[in-house]
Amino acid sequence: MAKIEIYTKATCPYCHRAKALLNSKGAAFEEIAIDGDADKREKMIARTGGPSTVPQIFIDGQHIGGCDDLHALDAKGGLDPLL
Repeated sequence: MAKIEIYTKATCPYCHRAKALLNSKGAAFEEIAIDGDADKREKMIARTGGPSTVPQIFIDGQHIGGCDDLHALDAKGGLDPLL
């Protein structure tokens, strides 16, 4: 099973959409809430190479991107093989 990490904020609608897609696939993931946690946010930015918006999604250490990137990957059939 793939290791999925998703950096989120509680009030982010894109975070909720990304998690809903992963849940619909039956994929277990680690949610890393960065609300008010500057250290976690800085770690996320370092891992992404710059993007600072949430969600930021990693599958087996590979940076997938945000919610739109995740949905685009799924639409072209690339998400299921990673899971």
